[in-house]
Amino acid sequence: MANVKLLVVEDESIVARDIQNRLRNLGYEVPETVAYGEKALEKVAELSPDLVLMDISLKGDVDGIQAAELVRARYDVPIIFLTAFADAQTLQRAKVTEPFGYDLKPFSERELSTAIEIALYKHSMEKKLRETNQYLASIIDESPDAMLTTDGEGRIVSFNRSATRL
Repeated sequence: MANVKLLVVEDESIVARDIQNRLRNLGYEVPETVAYGEKALEKVAELSPDLVLMDISLKGDVDGIQAAELVRARYDVPIIFLTAFADAQTLQRAKVTEPFGYDLKPFSERELSTAIEIALYKHSMEKKLRETNQYLASIIDESPDAMLTTDGEGRIVSFNRSATRL
């Protein structure tokens, strides 16, 4: 938990302060909270948090799901939704943003801490996997040997530079 920086995006100021205080008591750094989706984007760019805790209902024109989509497109920052909304339509919209968690209010500090730690771990493992895949792809692409992969029916799905020259 040491040096883990979180951004809380919550439209209700009393709830935001409560979450911020609870997170600080758990040992997390929470420099500020914001109530608007547009402001969340600015703060992610400015603060470079390790994780964003996002409500779905926010002030302004951009709700939490839209803000999460924009954060996902622009930054490599995991998001956990903290919300009171659990209806099928909202959940379906939220899934598109590939959140690292979806916790319903009210939640306990233990639930919150567990969700944060699992999200941070999962994000770290996904980052390592992406780096490994990029490394392996570059080795294959630079190999002097022609290499290709096929699907189950024998159709070529990828090939390296040497295969292209052949």
